[in-house]
Amino acid sequence: MTTDPWGRVDDDGTVYVRTSEGERVVGSWQAGAPDEALAFFRRKYDALVTEVELLEKRLRSTDLSASAAMAAIDKLRTAVTDAHAVGDLDALSRRLDALSGRAEERKVEQKQAQEQARGQAREIKERIVAEAERVAVETTHWKTGGERMLQLIEEWKKAPRADRPTEQALWKRMSAARNSFSKRRKAYFANLDQEREAVRADKERIVVEAEELAHSTDWGPTARAYRDLMQRWKNSGRADRASEDKLWARFKAAQDTFFDARNATFAERDAELRVNADAKERILAEAKAEISGIDDPRRARARLREYQEAWEEAGDLPRDVRDQLEGAFRQIEDGVRRAEDAEWERSSPEARARAKDTVDQLSQAISSLEAKLEKARAGGDTRRIKEHEAALEARRAWLVEAEKALSEMS
Repeated sequence: MTTDPWGRVDDDGTVYVRTSEGERVVGSWQAGAPDEALAFFRRKYDALVTEVELLEKRLRSTDLSASAAMAAIDKLRTAVTDAHAVGDLDALSRRLDALSGRAEERKVEQKQAQEQARGQAREIKERIVAEAERVAVETTHWKTGGERMLQLIEEWKKAPRADRPTEQALWKRMSAARNSFSKRRKAYFANLDQEREAVRADKERIVVEAEELAHSTDWGPTARAYRDLMQRWKNSGRADRASEDKLWARFKAAQDTFFDARNATFAERDAELRVNADAKERILAEAKAEISGIDDPRRARARLREYQEAWEEAGDLPRDVRDQLEGAFRQIEDGVRRAEDAEWERSSPEARARAKDTVDQLSQAISSLEAKLEKARAGGDTRRIKEHEAALEARRAWLVEAEKALSEMS
């Protein structure tokens, strides 16, 4: 008789396995040595061990459902109980018991996860419904509102499902919001034709006024009248597309007729004023050259007056160079004014007094810092020494500039 810790082979070739409930027959062996029989039935046991290990790994590292795990455990338990194998079958049963406990835990976890998922689904769909209700009540941009409502319907379809009563209640609200939006949109477009007809009539009146002004030669007031008519056009709203295009074509034709005639008149006038531009360019060049070389602001002002009189006598300028030349002459005037301001500031007693006060304050601050620096050096206070030296350096530089400014005012 051949044995091992978990089984034996009897002399007649019968193979037994030992369990906590005693020995039981697992097969017979007539084809070879008893050791070969035990090895054969141990391999069957090893195969069971492999299946148990694989199930343990799946339960540990995958999202295997509790129901699938329990079914696999029951199947393995039957296989272990009826196994024609030699090995520690009781240990396998205990491992299956442990797996059953883990599967029960997973069942609880999966139930909690399912409840949590339904709660999240409810929150998602409540948000979708709330947005649909807001669109139904607040939106007046019908195209974007309709597109948004369709998007919300698609979001609803793709969202996870909550419990049935919640789904039904929320869908009822969703349908009501969609119907409410559709009714508001239909009512709006039902009134739109009437409003567009009122706009068309208003723009017809604007066009008639524009056409009456098309041949006016009262350039300034008529140009302002056209600007007012354009503003009325913009403020009146929109008629239907066909009427809008026809009326705008008439309005623009009248406006172009007037402004083309005005531009032609102004172009002829500008040509006549070209001689004035030539004269003012000469005045500008002479003024720049002479006034920039005068150091005395009073003499510069007196000479500037003569150039200003000549500038006025030269007459109006063409529109295309008016801003350029007038701006250049104003720069000369501004330069003289700045020179006068600087001279007044330099000679002002108040300015000299302020400059003197600045010098005195800086001198006092330097004396105080020098005393503090000596005290810090005597005490070996490195941090204070650096602070006082930096402050002294800055204030001495400021004093040099202040004394220079005061000297220039003397």
